[in-house]
Amino acid sequence: MLSPIRRNFGLKLLSLFLAVLAWAYFRFATNPVIAARFDQQVSVPIATTNLAAGFIARYPDKIAVVTIEPKRGEPSIKPDEVKAVLDLSGRGAGVYNVPVQLVAPTVVVKSLSPASETLSIEKVEHKVMPVAIFYGGQPNVVVSRYTLTPASVTVSGPTSELAQVATVRIDMSLNTSAASLNEMIRPIAVDSSGNEIRDVQVAPNQIWVQAKFLPATKGS
Repeated sequence: MLSPIRRNFGLKLLSLFLAVLAWAYFRFATNPVIAARFDQQVSVPIATTNLAAGFIARYPDKIAVVTIEPKRGEPSIKPDEVKAVLDLSGRGAGVYNVPVQLVAPTVVVKSLSPASETLSIEKVEHKVMPVAIFYGGQPNVVVSRYTLTPASVTVSGPTSELAQVATVRIDMSLNTSAASLNEMIRPIAVDSSGNEIRDVQVAPNQIWVQAKFLPATKGS
């Protein structure tokens, strides 16, 4: 006959193990002094600083991931206490590899990704272009007359993007149910294939369009 100690020995051992595990969790995991020793990972946006006026920096990574070992006994670092910056002092147009610098409280940084960023700096240029009209809609409607206010716009953007702009247009929809058009329409900068170039700015961003429509005659 088994002694009381040996009876259900396996279950008793498992219960003891679970009790010790629970004690360890509440003893250490809830202790702020010990919990602060664990590494902390934060994600922060990458920003540029000291970029010369009239230039734009373009780089692929917008977020840096930082692994930090906070000081023992201190609360965790808040993400807004950490800044990741690219110092572009004295750099003109060109391609550069720039280290990512951290501005943060006194902490031990265990890893930083990316550690550097390959970027291009381009001059922002401007040019004035006339506004063209692209007609869409019903084929049995013609425009008898129209006015655009203003008739030209200023297009701004990096040199490489601005060089792709073939024209600035507005899309005028021809509608048989209306005899005229009087509304604001957004002009868009497009390349030679008619695709919008989104990395340029068009100013003003709305054109006042006034037009009169007439039914098309046969053979027109």
